[in-house]
Amino acid sequence: MSNSTVTLKIDGVEITVPEGTMILKAATDNGIRIPTLCALEGLSNSGGCRLCLVEIAGSPKLFAACITPVSSGMVVTTNSERLKEYRKMTVQLLLSERTHVCSVCVANDHCELQSLANELGVDHVMFERKWTDYKIDSTHDFLVIDRNRCILCTRCIRVCDEIEGAHTLDLKMRGKDTQVIMDLDNNWGVSCSCTSCRKCAKVCPVGAIYVEEEPLARTKHKEIAEFLLARRRR
Repeated sequence: MSNSTVTLKIDGVEITVPEGTMILKAATDNGIRIPTLCALEGLSNSGGCRLCLVEIAGSPKLFAACITPVSSGMVVTTNSERLKEYRKMTVQLLLSERTHVCSVCVANDHCELQSLANELGVDHVMFERKWTDYKIDSTHDFLVIDRNRCILCTRCIRVCDEIEGAHTLDLKMRGKDTQVIMDLDNNWGVSCSCTSCRKCAKVCPVGAIYVEEEPLARTKHKEIAEFLLARRRR
């Protein structure tokens, strides 16, 4: 991060931040909320969920705020009608790709995808839904992964690699068939690298990874970001 600063406007508010700061962090640090599912402070940015798209004056394109650095004189809009429609469509696409039924999900009322759907007024899905039937892996002593609920945000992979340093988790396949795997696509219970630290369950925004027989309200405590930042500074 450079010692120099840049001044820009976000939603009409003039702010000054260090050069190299991403738009999402610049907005968040100044009390401007931009929806996201893949971004989490303390982890690297992936730009995967596309919910943090913003408009930048002078360009017809939309930009992912989590991976777009600020520049001097930049004018950013985070909450236009166009962006609201894009975000509603993105949430609908996420809901259509896997088997998301809130009423029978362990993350009901503790799910970031569900909260965003409610916030954006997504009360139906206009795309054909794919009802996946991936086998639930509960072979670990207490950690469970249900790939039918995974939104491929890769938070679990990044926290395992960047914070815990184990890199047990990774991805296989491509596109809508992509799945999170353990080691060389083994059952979780026979993983030789997993430290059973629970960090993957703490950062999962939905009900894809959870601790068996533990309420998600306890697993997903509010101090996740502070916890990750503290670990990363060590």
